[in-house]
Amino acid sequence: MSARDRTGAGLGLKLASIAVVLFLYFPLAIIVLYAFTTQSSSFTFPPPGLTLEWFRVAFAREDMWEAFRLSLLVAAVSAGIAILLGSLLAGAVYRSRFFGREALAFIIVLPIALPGIVTGIALRSTISGVLDVPLGVYTIVLGHTTFCIVIVYNNVVARLRRMSPNVVEASADLGASGWQTFRHVILPNLATALLAGGVLAFALSFDEIIVTTFTRGSAPTLPIWIFQVLFRPRNRPVTNVVALIAVTVTIVPVLLAQMLARSSDDAGTGMGAGGSTPRPRQEIPAE
Repeated sequence: MSARDRTGAGLGLKLASIAVVLFLYFPLAIIVLYAFTTQSSSFTFPPPGLTLEWFRVAFAREDMWEAFRLSLLVAAVSAGIAILLGSLLAGAVYRSRFFGREALAFIIVLPIALPGIVTGIALRSTISGVLDVPLGVYTIVLGHTTFCIVIVYNNVVARLRRMSPNVVEASADLGASGWQTFRHVILPNLATALLAGGVLAFALSFDEIIVTTFTRGSAPTLPIWIFQVLFRPRNRPVTNVVALIAVTVTIVPVLLAQMLARSSDDAGTGMGAGGSTPRPRQEIPAE
């Protein structure tokens, strides 16, 4: 292949990449633009003027702040439970060999593959129909935890597969107990995977709307509040402002998870078989 052909292929790939990025993020740019428009009901392009008035109106609405606080609470609790249960499930599935292990692994990741409406209907039928439990904050947390566990589980299992078993054996050879090995060897190797899975689960829980619709009580989360206000024409600029806030809150954990995953990949190149960098022998501190 000639240099010209290679250049043409590279240019085509760049143009395709730019087109995909524009397709994905141009709608977000429109939301940002119309959060500052001076119009209140109908939108024209370009906007006739820009203002910060709608930010003042949005920040003055107590119902928006209640929904925002509820979303933060649900996302934080769901991510915390997912970190605990997801890491325990990952450790059990990876370290143990038992009948039905592969089937259990498939069942664990199934909620993330099912359509959200199917999960929501199943949870609503079980909670309200079978268990007769009133819907509220706890039922929202239960619904969000079902898919947040999968995020943490996948991160931890992937890290356990990359972690060399020799480090655990070396810890035992040095006289460390099971708790010391977990605290000083296993947990430091899993720390970034747990944190990355937790912040990603937080982001997914914060903007979840389908499962929340079937498991919530009377109080709306922020995505539900946006959906309800969206169909009131005079509140469209306020909706764009709140959507901009939701996008910002969601993007930060995703970026953090990506940076943690990248840093852990760089750190993981020095561990395990195949091109590993030997580490100095260290004593396990006495407890």
